[in-house]
Amino acid sequence: MIILGLDPGYGTMGYGVIEKDARGNCSCVGYGAVKTPTGENFAVRLCMLEEGVNKLFDKFHPEEAAMEELFFSKNITTGIAVAHARGVMLLTCNKRCGRIFEYTPNQIKQALTGWGGADKGQMMRCVASHLRLKAIPRPDDAADALAVALCHAFTSRFSGMFGV
Repeated sequence: MIILGLDPGYGTMGYGVIEKDARGNCSCVGYGAVKTPTGENFAVRLCMLEEGVNKLFDKFHPEEAAMEELFFSKNITTGIAVAHARGVMLLTCNKRCGRIFEYTPNQIKQALTGWGGADKGQMMRCVASHLRLKAIPRPDDAADALAVALCHAFTSRFSGMFGV
């Protein structure tokens, strides 16, 4: 099964694609980020994100997609913009495969490290270790997206609890 993991953002949307085999082993298929220019109109940036997600589906043909749930930061303005981007991503994924799942940051940390309080460095090292990568994936948004995809791979037997 091919799983697309997404780390929401309107300036940088991280993506990670993994393949889970019949035995439950995961391997990295690809990762990166879709970036939108800061000087561009916000609506145009959202369209760029939609186009980016569509290109990922065209290139990798994922059967399921997983995304980090939004948590509110201190800056509500940024949180609202990310929520708009997340909405575009959810809509596009739902139209393309209909199987989209959401996980909280603590659920992702728990699934990868066994502890919901893991820090960013621990998470990035776990992603590289689980996928047998020689280096930590960059940018950070891509590593976060791979973590979401791995979380889904590890917990997908419970998918009815996390589906959108």
